[in-house]
Amino acid sequence: MDPTLLRHFVAAAEELHFAHAAKRFEIPRSTLIASVRKLESDLGYELFDKTAESTVLTAKGVVFLEDARLQLAKSAAAARASVAAPGGKAKASKGKGRAPAVKGAPRVGKRRQSR
Repeated sequence: MDPTLLRHFVAAAEELHFAHAAKRFEIPRSTLIASVRKLESDLGYELFDKTAESTVLTAKGVVFLEDARLQLAKSAAAARASVAAPGGKAKASKGKGRAPAVKGAPRVGKRRQSR
């Protein structure tokens, strides 16, 4: 499951307002709604009640919210665990040295000798 879709759903479910949730991520409201619709189509059921006057989660949406939070927490913990520990042997950058001379091109740093 795409973590971005999960994050967008969790934000919308916590705010119960798509515009406020979109502001949290600094994305357009239409992008957030598209993410939630994509997630709903992947799952095969609706997460928000479309018939209600305000934004309301369905019963399956409430259950999935807890599952989404757990999945995001696990992925965040796995990301923290996969970060390499600081320290170790420092390696010097070797670089490439001087660029090779090209026939016919002026030499860098050399002025043409005047007569």
